[in-house]
Amino acid sequence: MKSLATTKMSSKGQVVIPEEIREKIGLKAGSQFVVVGEKDVVILKSISCPSMKEFDELIARARKQARLSGLKRSDIKAAIVKVRKQK
Repeated sequence: MKSLATTKMSSKGQVVIPEEIREKIGLKAGSQFVVVGEKDVVILKSISCPSMKEFDELIARARKQARLSGLKRSDIKAAIVKVRKQK
């Protein structure tokens, strides 16, 4: 069953996430969130850095896709030089 709780917003816009929910989903002090608001709905989505294993998997997928699309290291270097000149 989903946890349900109520909370209030302070005059500074701060909202306390109830302890039961923090513990259930593993939130710690300093946790970061993406905040989305639409009409009367506010969604907090916790974000975190990928683990090294996840990062390695992302890099492997990116390299595979680059190979499949015919992208070469020289293409990447040229794009970097072009962007740096625009600054």
